[in-house]
Amino acid sequence: MPRVLLIVNDIESGPRRLTQWLIDEHLDIDVRVGAAGSVPEPAALADYDGMIMLGGGYMPDDTAGAPWLGPEADLVRHALDRGMPQLGICLGGQLLAHVGGGAVAAESGAPEKGSTPITLTAEAAADPLFGGLRTSTAFIESHVDRITALPPGAVLLARSELCEIQAFRLGERAWGLQFHPEAGPENVRSWDAAKLAALGFDKDALIAGAEAAQPGTEVDARAMIAGFAALLRS
Repeated sequence: MPRVLLIVNDIESGPRRLTQWLIDEHLDIDVRVGAAGSVPEPAALADYDGMIMLGGGYMPDDTAGAPWLGPEADLVRHALDRGMPQLGICLGGQLLAHVGGGAVAAESGAPEKGSTPITLTAEAAADPLFGGLRTSTAFIESHVDRITALPPGAVLLARSELCEIQAFRLGERAWGLQFHPEAGPENVRSWDAAKLAALGFDKDALIAGAEAAQPGTEVDARAMIAGFAALLRS
């Protein structure tokens, strides 16, 4: 059974629905919590077939506020060198971009919250993870920081109206996402209404939008994870 290393960077941004989807794909999941100091050494990647890095409210180089991001960056770098499949979500995607030589900026551009229309690029059609998705889809967003420049050689796979880099592939087996395929309407319901209002968002409207988009969003999210799992099984 393929084994995947799953790194939690923030207890507020856990694996959510992703856990069950990975189980459905017959993957063995080893969950490590960065704040608990359990991020393994790069040599430990020999025990895994793939890696997933989740989101969190940090910049990818914020090793003062999140000291485990240094060791996690080493894992990302080592996985790139080995050609190991890896998937970075939100902060995880920003970490992949940072390690790969791209740029990430704090509080850059307009924030995105809730279900957000996502448009796939022409290059996504032949991608192992994105090839089975609708070219116009929607995913939950929750970010004020963003990737502002792709790593050299990376391929842009998806964009939104307010954020040009929503998904990319680096090399043949590493993917970075700005959106949250693992999140659903239940996560939006847990958000702080006052904090959303300060950013110009209405919580009730965000919940309604997430619920309306949910059926199609879940189909596309599961197709993406199935594509990732297929790489691990191969």
